[in-house]
Amino acid sequence: MKNYLNKIKQFITSHKKISIAILIVLVLTGYWGYKKITNTSGETRYVTAKVEKNTIISSITGTGQVSASNQIDLKSKASGDIVYIAVRSGQKVSSGSLVAQLDTKESQKSIRDAEANLESAKLALEKLKTQSSDENMNADLAKAYEDGFNTVSNAFSDLPTSMTELENLLGYQNLSENTARVSGNIAKEYRDKAETSYYTAKNAFEKNRNSFRVLDRNSQTKDIDALINETYETTKTTTDAIKNMRNFVDYIAEDSGRESDYSSYKTTLTTQTNTINQDLTNLLSAKNSIKTYKDAFVNTNFDIKSSVLSVQQKENALQDAKDTLADYFIRAPFDGTISSVSIKKTDSVSSGTIVATLITDKQVAEISLNEVDAAKIKIGQKTTLTFDAVSYLTISGEVVEVDSIGTVSSGVVNYTVKINFDTNDSRIKPGMSVSATIITDIKQDVLSISNSAIKSTSNKSFVETFDKKLPPSTTGVQGSTSENLPIKKEVTTGISNDTMTEIISGLNEGDIVVIKTITGTNTASTKTTSTKSILGQMSSGRPRD
Repeated sequence: MKNYLNKIKQFITSHKKISIAILIVLVLTGYWGYKKITNTSGETRYVTAKVEKNTIISSITGTGQVSASNQIDLKSKASGDIVYIAVRSGQKVSSGSLVAQLDTKESQKSIRDAEANLESAKLALEKLKTQSSDENMNADLAKAYEDGFNTVSNAFSDLPTSMTELENLLGYQNLSENTARVSGNIAKEYRDKAETSYYTAKNAFEKNRNSFRVLDRNSQTKDIDALINETYETTKTTTDAIKNMRNFVDYIAEDSGRESDYSSYKTTLTTQTNTINQDLTNLLSAKNSIKTYKDAFVNTNFDIKSSVLSVQQKENALQDAKDTLADYFIRAPFDGTISSVSIKKTDSVSSGTIVATLITDKQVAEISLNEVDAAKIKIGQKTTLTFDAVSYLTISGEVVEVDSIGTVSSGVVNYTVKINFDTNDSRIKPGMSVSATIITDIKQDVLSISNSAIKSTSNKSFVETFDKKLPPSTTGVQGSTSENLPIKKEVTTGISNDTMTEIISGLNEGDIVVIKTITGTNTASTKTTSTKSILGQMSSGRPRD
């Protein structure tokens, strides 16, 4: 716009005698034209980004206060009978010290079962790989193709004879068109049908024979597939022609009352029927055999993938069983003093039962979380803490306690989470406000995209993308235009944070996705001819004719 005004100024200087009214018209017209040139309100523009690998840290944020009490209730994570108590009231303990132990018989049994299931899954996978190796599968399929080609060759040993016999029968005097016409309309219809089907079979045979002659058993499998299918169809057409000829011969023999004159024809047709039907059966068997081995090859690959997945699931189940075993050992999360023990040996406890109370010199924060967020919190998760009263102070911490029973307020259920500070700071006082970011999951080097790129419908997630690369965006204008609408592509998502979401499947690294669509409001076409003309006049220093 600044350049445009400078040109206006130059034009006025060199045309001092021009009327003010004309100048106003020029300025307004030029400005209108300038706005038309720079206006993009009528366009739909797409802001895109690449799918890249990143580290995604998923976290939950909550607020609360620094606890006035530095005691923590140690709770059981599992259910069972107490078989050992390792502490007493007033005893000092260090981080990781055993406080109590539950009976682990059931947990140990779960681990043994998980180990056996894993070993069974591994053996099944190895057996499947051995029995269904690519080498064996390829050999079986190759044999099926070779047998199929041999079956085609056998069919072409028989088909020429059938064509010759049919042609000869149509040429015999007592089967001629004149004979059929004398016998009446029904005989004529039978002969016409037999003749038509013969020529149909003959044309198919000649075309098929050309295909057969250019191939051999070493040809590409797709060509052999096509040849087998074509020969099968030709053979079916030939059986129809033989059948129609047999119907004609039977009718003429019966109508004339001279069965003996036509007995040799019937014998010939019976022989051809048996021969060609056998070829047809063999070709169908060859087709099915190839399909069976192809399907087996595909199904075996599927079975192997399924078996690999089963092994992974069994490995996860074993790890879960081992993790559960750790819950039967209640340990001190940090250094401190046992103020009280709430259970005795042989007591039966359930998950959430208070076993002992631990007093620590370290500071503790109490954070309130809603039921959705609280369900994602586990003891031992790392946190980052900040304080309103102490600017620029950030310390790390660890979740040490999660309420088993929530508190209902105005219909909303909240759970208190206690976080132990990794370091003490004298500036932090009981009752101070604290904000905590609890890390619930971390994944490194995973495919990810901006959250704004993901859309949902019918419980499925999808993104919008383009088949072709979009032109670069115009300087000063956000996004690019496209002649084609974006394509929806379904994706499977994983963890996410405030900005990014993990992509498990549906996209590859480097793919371009739409993260923002700018919809235009002005769809009218823009005319810029007059504007360019005025600017051109100004730049030349004089009006044009």
